[in-house]
Amino acid sequence: MPKRQIFYSFHFDNDVMRVQQVRNIGALEDNQPVSKNDWEEVKKKGDASIKKWIEDNMSYRSCVVVLVGEQTSNRPWVKYEIEKAWNDGKGLLGIYIHNLKCPRNGTCRQGANPFDGFNFKDGSKLSSVVKCYNPKSTDAYNDIKDNLETWVEEAIAARK
Repeated sequence: MPKRQIFYSFHFDNDVMRVQQVRNIGALEDNQPVSKNDWEEVKKKGDASIKKWIEDNMSYRSCVVVLVGEQTSNRPWVKYEIEKAWNDGKGLLGIYIHNLKCPRNGTCRQGANPFDGFNFKDGSKLSSVVKCYNPKSTDAYNDIKDNLETWVEEAIAARK
């Protein structure tokens, strides 16, 4: 399988340490995380700058992976990234990361499925066509590591 370029969507403040674990798996194309300082600079410039940053960073990605923590589904920029990914025809999937241990605060509660917040014109939910995987609670890291490439390929194929 080719290495894919992925855009990761997540709640920075709560989940950055868990997200780093997923990024470090290395199964996919190298994807450098934005630092807290970089993100704060982008946020200071306002909504238009945030949208441009998202568009620039998402533009050449083939798939958007939403890393779902306890509060991810409520985050406005995560919602924007999901809608943009769907409208742009990109592969889209979610992975619950609540069972990955954060060095600061351990594990957290499972968050809501962020795709439940989007409805098609017929009333069906985006979650009916976009998968949100829940890795094994006993070994979430290795479950993600062993399946990430397959999940991404399936999400991309589903959009073709």
